[in-house]
Amino acid sequence: MGIILLDIGNVMVRVDFDAFSSAVAVPGDGVSHEIFNRYCTGSLKSQLDRGLLDPAVFIDRMAEDPLVRPMPRQELVRAWQEIFFPLEGAQEGVRALEQEHRHWIMSDTDPLHFDSLLRTVPHLANHERYYLSFRHGSLKSSNEAFRHVLTDSGVHPDQLLLIDDRQENCDSAAHEGIGSVLFSSWPETLLAVQNFSPSRP
Repeated sequence: MGIILLDIGNVMVRVDFDAFSSAVAVPGDGVSHEIFNRYCTGSLKSQLDRGLLDPAVFIDRMAEDPLVRPMPRQELVRAWQEIFFPLEGAQEGVRALEQEHRHWIMSDTDPLHFDSLLRTVPHLANHERYYLSFRHGSLKSSNEAFRHVLTDSGVHPDQLLLIDDRQENCDSAAHEGIGSVLFSSWPETLLAVQNFSPSRP
């Protein structure tokens, strides 16, 4: 029995940041796209995901942005959180993996998103470990994130398999000797995991 490092976004749930940017944008051509670029990707989002930016400061910054519709901050938080949608086969896929392997969650996420996910995604709760970027300060695109997993757990890399939808994250895992499956669908992922044979207890 090995250990699966399971991503959340676009593996356990579908993520749609456009839902956020469209919901909060003032009317105007290209406004939602600009909001997406400011808050859903890039340096500011990276700081939030690495725990370097307080979520309240992040929300305040958006609330003061003239491209964002005036609204109570709690409504803005809700819009930020309501970007996750069911992903076909995810719940059944996670259950199938649980029959053969242990599971640790490993995700680039922020406190607001993770709090929402815990409340709304039943198969996310009660995992053995959670390696979350905002807690340990490293994104999965960096080798440091996987070195942290190895150091914190004391587990040999051969015992771990990452399931993730981003090639750069799989590449970082490989740099630390951890195998991976690049997620495209649950049927393909379950088939690929059959080849996972940990060589160490």
